[in-house]
Amino acid sequence: MEEKEWATQELKRLFEKSQDYKQKALLQAAVTLLDEQETRKEQLQGQLDGTLWSPGNWKS
Repeated sequence: MEEKEWATQELKRLFEKSQDYKQKALLQAAVTLLDEQETRKEQLQGQLDGTLWSPGNWKS
């Protein structure tokens, strides 16, 4: 999570400095993408944990 926080801070810093609308839109989209990736990662980790601990999915 440290890398995501660092990247988000850098993107927001660049967003504040930018004067170009297209660049600001791209930077904002990148922040949104990072947030979405983190959410999906957490969901997939939960799904994997659930699958691994479900006796119905265990094979002998």
